[in-house]
Amino acid sequence: MAEAIPMSRSRTKTTKLVMPPDTNHHGTIFGGQVLAYLDEMSAIASMKHAGAAVVTASIDSVDFVSPARVGDVLEIEAVVCSTGRTSMEVFVQVHSVDIVTGARKLTTESFVTMVAMDEENKPTPVAPVYPETKAEKALFDKAPARRANRQERQQIKHS
Repeated sequence: MAEAIPMSRSRTKTTKLVMPPDTNHHGTIFGGQVLAYLDEMSAIASMKHAGAAVVTASIDSVDFVSPARVGDVLEIEAVVCSTGRTSMEVFVQVHSVDIVTGARKLTTESFVTMVAMDEENKPTPVAPVYPETKAEKALFDKAPARRANRQERQQIKHS
């Protein structure tokens, strides 16, 4: 088995400016635009961890906590917080910042599962991950419960 990698190695941050084409008739960012950012950041963080290409397996939860408006800056951060044999759970947070007032608020939180792929597009093993900070430890320690929740959800059949 590969040597464990610190969560910090996968940490990925970016900023985006909310522009009018990104927004709805209320002047707030489309949820789908935020989802695209979540998926992209999850992919980058998990590729940094795995050293391989990845695919999105699931988006377990997306909590839209508060809106981001035209002119706000989004600060998006993703980190691999747990691993399976070939999968990685990525935690993504989005904060919006009003540049004029400096007000910063949590906009979105999500857990995304990515799977590492080899050159033949087959799932490939990834190294374990370990936390270094108190916040990382909290994410890491609750990962088994989130994994159990995903497995339980998969048992529910659609008709």
